[in-house]
Amino acid sequence: MAGVVAPAAHAEEVPVTPTAQDTAQLSKIADSYLQKRADAVTVTGAAQRRGLSAPQNVTGELAGVIEEDFAALADQGRVLKEVNGGYTRAEVDVTVDSTAVTGDTATVEVTEDTRLYYPAVQPDEPEYEEYSLPHTLTYTRAADGGWLLADDKAKVDPTGPAPTTQITEPIDAPAPDSEDEGPKDTASQTPPPADGVTATPRAANYSKMAAYADRHWKNTNSDYRVYPNDCTNFISQAMRAGGWGMTSGSAMTRKDNRKWFYGSFTWTTSYTWAGAENWYWFAIKHSKRTKALTNVWHLAMADVLQADWKRDGILDHTMIVTKRSKSEVFLTYHTPSTHNKKLSTILAQYPRAIWYAHRT
Repeated sequence: MAGVVAPAAHAEEVPVTPTAQDTAQLSKIADSYLQKRADAVTVTGAAQRRGLSAPQNVTGELAGVIEEDFAALADQGRVLKEVNGGYTRAEVDVTVDSTAVTGDTATVEVTEDTRLYYPAVQPDEPEYEEYSLPHTLTYTRAADGGWLLADDKAKVDPTGPAPTTQITEPIDAPAPDSEDEGPKDTASQTPPPADGVTATPRAANYSKMAAYADRHWKNTNSDYRVYPNDCTNFISQAMRAGGWGMTSGSAMTRKDNRKWFYGSFTWTTSYTWAGAENWYWFAIKHSKRTKALTNVWHLAMADVLQADWKRDGILDHTMIVTKRSKSEVFLTYHTPSTHNKKLSTILAQYPRAIWYAHRT
């Protein structure tokens, strides 16, 4: 109509620099939430299952999700207490990597570094399991101008075992693009063997493999690229640090499971270097650098354990032994970055998995 001015289009919200007050509050909420999440899986959390509530400063919708997670984590903590004593306490450090504020929404990238302490630690055992896990946290502005946590997306790769404070199930890795090698050796048994689980002494090169994993479980080696699913790439690096020599190879032979080599580009790196299934065939069949173990409890320092989560014949994940005591095996791996997690914990979390243990 003549003389009527059309309403102005709403201006698109643009990111603003968060204030120091905003940054401090967002960080404090993240600290409180992730600490309470880790506390839930400890023996104290398991004992207080019904009393585990969401922290303050979260939305009502997220509070319901968090409390369901806390209850599931407490149940897991109670199972682990019966299996191996569980965890006595949790220590969480949160590093804020970036903060972005747009209108009434804040997106914060953080890295959670958590230590879950073991009970009754023996002189030859580590004090704790530890992991490093990135999160994307989303917040919304409350009516009083403060912030409420509205969402947490933990960056857990679904082909590996989730950190003990996350409730996820692993999925199958894609089938390898290489020749059919036929059936695998008999899978390794999981009940403790009659001959016990005494640690086997290893030569110096095996110590170098384990030391490499201890050094780079979190701080990756800049000499190598990082893969989205990085577990087998990490184990290949450890094997090389302990003396495994690379074979000859090229872009034309990278799918050949008889080859094991790393190049400056993915297309000049063998599938056996970073693929769990391919690594198995190179290590145990073609190079005979590893020997199949009949029982996972025979694993010694620097030995390798692989998992087939869905029992479909395709290996999904690879881990290395970094500590060994008279009664326990401790495993380290990438995706997610995890150090010295008890074998008994992993077996309890994934009872349906098929395991292949390698003597390196």
